Amino acid sequence: MARTNPIQFLQQVRSEVSKVTWPSRNEVLISSIMVVVLVIMASLFFLLADQVISWLVSLMLSIR
Repeated sequence: MARTNPIQFLQQVRSEVSKVTWPSRNEVLISSIMVVVLVIMASLFFLLADQVISWLVSLMLSIR
């Protein structure tokens, strides 16, 4: 395996990073808001599912 020196490595990294299309500030903001909204929705869903399952288990255990 060929070894590259640190200067050549940094040049290659700089070359590759220049090809990246970075998101705009607005795209980052919208994506972040969507992530927060979806996390809240998922947490509410799992809270509701946990409460329903807990209620069903307590109902089954109280029947004897």
